[in-house]
Amino acid sequence: QVQLVESGGGSVQAGGSLRLSCVRSGDYSAVNYMAWFRRIPGMEREGVATMSYLGNTNYAASAKGRFTISRNAAQNILYLFMSNLKPEDTGMYYCAEGSTWSLDARAYHYWGQGTQVTVSS
Repeated sequence: QVQLVESGGGSVQAGGSLRLSCVRSGDYSAVNYMAWFRRIPGMEREGVATMSYLGNTNYAASAKGRFTISRNAAQNILYLFMSNLKPEDTGMYYCAEGSTWSLDARAYHYWGQGTQVTVSS
């Protein structure tokens, strides 16, 4: 079993920045893929960024150039740094772990409870 706990969400004005954190605990896995998803009101859950156990990254078009996924492997923490935030980035952000490098939510087995991000204009 794996537990994921997100933090770092909050309310910011457009153009601002936030850094989300996800602390992982539980069973060790040498091969895993971690990702950030978000659920914007009225829309399907969307993959934002993903990172493989080798450090490869991939981003949704909406996130490229503004968001950066990274991790502290020693402390089992996954980060999402978000800059130049826009009101349309408002939503619940989730950390996830799975067995495939993908932005498709079906590839992920473990999910955190989410952290809310609100961007005002």
